[in-house]
Order: sequence, then C-alpha cells, then structure tokens
Amino acid sequence: MLRESVRALAEAKIAPFAAEVDEEGRFPQEALDALVANDLHAVHVPESYGGAGADALATVIVIEEVARVCASSSLIPAVNKLGSLPVILSGSEELKKKYLGPLAKGDAMFSYCLSEPDAGSDAAGMKTKAVRDGDFYVLNGVKRWITNAGVSDYYTVMAVTDPEKRSKGISAFVVEKGDEGVSFGAPEKKLGIKGSPTREVYFDNVRIPADRLLGAEGTGFATAMKTLDHTRITIAAQALGIAQGALDYAKGYVRERKQFGKPIGDFQGVQFMLADMAMKLEAARQLTYAAAAKSERVAAGGPDEDLTFYGAAAKCYASDAAMEITTDAVQLLGGYGYTRDYPVERMMRDAKITQIYEGTNQVQRIVMARNLP
Repeated sequence: MLRESVRALAEAKIAPFAAEVDEEGRFPQEALDALVANDLHAVHVPESYGGAGADALATVIVIEEVARVCASSSLIPAVNKLGSLPVILSGSEELKKKYLGPLAKGDAMFSYCLSEPDAGSDAAGMKTKAVRDGDFYVLNGVKRWITNAGVSDYYTVMAVTDPEKRSKGISAFVVEKGDEGVSFGAPEKKLGIKGSPTREVYFDNVRIPADRLLGAEGTGFATAMKTLDHTRITIAAQALGIAQGALDYAKGYVRERKQFGKPIGDFQGVQFMLADMAMKLEAARQLTYAAAAKSERVAAGGPDEDLTFYGAAAKCYASDAAMEITTDAVQLLGGYGYTRDYPVERMMRDAKITQIYEGTNQVQRIVMARNLP
C-alpha cells in the first residue's frame, strides 16, 4: 500500500517536473510541497517528535519510489534522514524536541556537513574547528559537497575540538542557517542530480550555544560513522529507484520501437539485456531490503547484526547495478536514448553520483573488507 500510494503521488506531482528541474538546475519545490503535504518528506522521524515513525524499510520504499521518477527529489527524504539521524542517535532530549519537531512538520530541512575540500574519503582529516568559549562553541572552517545547502535550515556539522586526537577529537554540532557567520558558496555545476543544490558551507566565527553539541566532546566521528551505517541504505534505495525508472522506460520502448518489421523487444539480444537488467536490479533490491531490516533492528536496540558490512554492500552493489542498468537503458533506446527528449539519459547521469557520495564504492569495499561477517 505504501509503495502504491507513493508511486501514485510521485507520478502525479513529481514526474511532470523532473525534466524541467534537471534542465533548469532548480530546486524541485513542487516535489517538496507534495511530499510535505503527504507527510513523506521525513518519514523516519519518530512519532514521539511529531513524525510518521516509519521504519527503515518503509523509508527505503519512499525514497525508491520518488527516485524512480526524479532522483533530485528523492534527496529530500534521504538527506533529511542523513542530516537528522545524528540528532536521533546522539542528541539530548531537548535537542530532539527542538529540531525534530519542525523537521517532522515540514517547516525545516536538515543537511549533513562532513566532507571538506581536503577531507573527502579521509573524513577524519577535516580541518573545521570548534573552540569552547564559556557556554558557547566558536566554529571556523568550510564544508564541501553539502546536499541541499542553502535550502536546509539545520545542519549537522562535524568539527575538530581536539586536534591531537584525530578521529577521537571530532565533535558533532547542530548549526542553524540563520546563525551569524554561516554562509554558502555558489551551487556546483554537476553532471546529474541538478535539482538538488550542492554548495560549500562556510563557518566564520559562528558562535553557537554549547548545548548544541551532540553527545560528548570527541564522539562526533563515531556518530558520523554510525549514521552512515544506516543512511548508506538510503543511497542504495535511491539507486534502486533510478534503475527501476530506467528499466520500466526501456521495457515500454522496446515493445513500441519497430525495426526489421517487428518490435525490437522480439530480438533475443534485446531480451537478454533486459533479463540481465532485471536480475541485477532484483539482486540489489533484496540486498538493500535485508540491510534495511538489519538497520531497523539495530536502531531498535538489537545487536549489531553486521550492519556496517550490509549497509556498505547494499550501497555499493545497488549503485554499481544502477549505473549498468541506466547505461543499458540508453543503449536500448539507441540515438533517442542519447537525447534529452527521453528520460533515460538523465537517469544515467543521476545514477553516477550514487557510486560516489556517502562514501565512494572504493571506500565501501574497504569498509566491507574490514567488516566481513
């Protein structure tokens, strides 16, 4: 029922604007409005803070169905979870009430600030600093590749509080868009997901109350990594949706397109391509859903269940599959697939980022190797 309702909403309210959002590189406001109106913009927020209280699998299905028609729009529910999960995992009760309530209502969005110009895969090498000053912390630094930066009202920011301790000297904070000293760079000009703004975030003597610290000082990196164990699965979900959209379109096309006197879908070479696409997609889906189930059980206080391995495996496998499936969809449409008159070239461009963000697939393989079940 959830899938059917999200799919119907996505096709009616989000799909009609997807090509325009990509072409103009503008934020998908229509999608945000539709998701908020139907309480699908941040379904993961617990009911105790005014949210829908959706479990990890339901969250995956929402993201997947939105991504099937517009990858940029799927980053609204995905990044709202990424940005706010550190608050859910490590924040005080006061911070949870203060920030999760407006998120659940749709009055605010959340972003996640980990990467920096010189700290991408090596996130522990970050340079953004937070210095304690009485009842405040003063933040200075720059974060790069921040999804929905400038649109989001709240930012979970990782910053160094003790430079001697490397990863154990990093702390997590909530920073508000309106805090004095917060500013944003120009939007990046990207290959895909053009409707989701990606910008640098600058912190110039940003003075925030000390109670905006998430957990104890020095626990920020652990919170960041624990967050990614759960949220990599949302990127797998995005990859699934993009791939499903491409496969669905290609299936319809090969039934209609005729060459040599018959639909090209009647040729065995084309049938084998579709079979491989569908097989890879279903394998990715099963792995992603299994990882989501583990995520939910761990979030509910259960044992670890090798979540770090499964989260990395789902993200890595699903994104690689999405890149292969969208590339094959373009091939099946031939010359038409290479034009913007058809959606598969957009899907192919959008799929690429799923192999890169929230940890490159090379890093995922390192993570998997270190956490073999």
